[in-house]
Amino acid sequence: MFGVDFAELMVILVVALVVIGPERLPKVARTLGHLLGRAQRYVNNVKADISRDMAIEELRQLQQQVQQQAAQAAKTVEQITSQTADSVQQHMQQLDSDLSAPSPATAEPTPEQKKFLVD
Repeated sequence: MFGVDFAELMVILVVALVVIGPERLPKVARTLGHLLGRAQRYVNNVKADISRDMAIEELRQLQQQVQQQAAQAAKTVEQITSQTADSVQQHMQQLDSDLSAPSPATAEPTPEQKKFLVD
């Protein structure tokens, strides 16, 4: 962000030594170090919070997608089950009607059949 090379840093240190003085310079440097450390921790915490919030939002979106897909799958299974049940019901009705109709073996022969059987 700031382009501070070694020469500029040396100029800043010399000016600080002249302005602050050699007795207070270590204390000021220590205080600046603590303040910079706090600022870095704060920035890192904010970055971590933003990353965590973004991850939570992505997980919510993924959860919604999974729920939608599960609902679609359940609907498809329900349709297939309904179709299968209808088909089975139709086959059962057909079987019932076939079983309730008189079979040709037990039915009384028609007059043409009697004529054929007698001859």
